[in-house]
Amino acid sequence: MYCRFFAAMLLSSLMATVSHAAEEVVVYSARIEQLIKPMFDAFTQDTGIAVRFITDKEGPLMERLKAEGASTPADILLTVDAGNLWQAANAGLLKPVASQVLDGNIPPHLKDPNGQWFGLSVRARTIVYNTQKVKPADLSTYEDLASPKWKGRLCLRTSKKVYNQSLVAMMIAEKGEAETERTVKSWVNNLATDVFPDDTKMMESIAAGQCDVGITNTYYYGRLIEKNPKLPLALFWPNQESSGVHVNVSGAGVVKHAKHEKNAIRLIEWLSSETGQKMFADVNLEYPANPKIKPDPVVASWGDFKHNPINIAKAGEFQAAAVRLMDRARYK
Repeated sequence: MYCRFFAAMLLSSLMATVSHAAEEVVVYSARIEQLIKPMFDAFTQDTGIAVRFITDKEGPLMERLKAEGASTPADILLTVDAGNLWQAANAGLLKPVASQVLDGNIPPHLKDPNGQWFGLSVRARTIVYNTQKVKPADLSTYEDLASPKWKGRLCLRTSKKVYNQSLVAMMIAEKGEAETERTVKSWVNNLATDVFPDDTKMMESIAAGQCDVGITNTYYYGRLIEKNPKLPLALFWPNQESSGVHVNVSGAGVVKHAKHEKNAIRLIEWLSSETGQKMFADVNLEYPANPKIKPDPVVASWGDFKHNPINIAKAGEFQAAAVRLMDRARYK
C-alpha cells in the first residue's frame, strides 16, 4: 500500500515537473534587458508561460548556440539587424516555422523567405540634417550624398557597425557592386571629418556644425531629440521617387534544437500582436513590423515614408560583399 502511495506521489511530482518545464520558454537576446523584460513579463501574465532569458552581443550568442548544439537550452534567438538573423539561419541555428498568425502579421519583405526568422520592429536608416544649414529641397537620395555639393559636409558612422554594412548590402542588391562602390567612394571623399563610433556622436557633430548631413537609425534620432528637443536636427526620407527608405529590423527565430518549440512560436506570435508590437516598438522608438499597428505618436510625428520593398534577407546575403566593398572604398 505504502509503495503504491509513494509511487503515485512520485509520478504526480514528475508530471508536475514536466508540466512546469513545458510552460516556459528560453530566449537568447541581443536586445538589452530593460527593453525586453517588460514584454516578457506581460507575455507571462497573459499566457502563464515563464520566460527565461540571457542577454549578450549577437556574435557571442550565435557562437554559444553553435557550441551548445543539440544540448542548448535556448528556444528563441532574438537579435537586431536582418544581417545577423540571416547569418544565424545560414549557420543552421534556426528552424522554419509555419504560422498563419505570423504570416498575417508580418509583411513578406520583413521576414525570412523560408520562415526561419521574423522582423518584429522596424528601424529606418535615413538621412539626418542640420536645419540651420540644409533645406529639405537640397536633399533627395542616399546616392545624392555622393555629389560634389556635399564635399566636406557629410558625416558617417563607422563601416564596422552592421547597420551600415546592411545599408550598403541592400544597395548592392539593388544597384550592383560597381555603382554602389562609386557611391561609397564618393561618400568617403565628401566626409567632413573621421567616421564616428556611433550615430549619436555623429548627430551631435551635425548639430554643432562640424558637418551638415549624415545617415542614422531613426530611434537614435528619437532618443537624442527626447533629451534635447532644441537641437537643430531633422529627418529626411530619401529615395521616395525610386526605391524607398532602407529599413531593417529587430527580429526573432526559433532555435533549431528548441525544447519548447510551441511556446517559442507562441511568444513570437504574441510579439507580433497588437499588445506585443506596441511594447516591442514603442519602448525603443521603433516602428511596428505589423502594418496594422500604429507607431508611437513621437515616431508618427516624423512623417510617413515609402519602404524599400526588397526582402531584407538581402542584407545578410550581400553583407560579406558590402564589407569588402567598403574596405576597397577606404570607408573605415
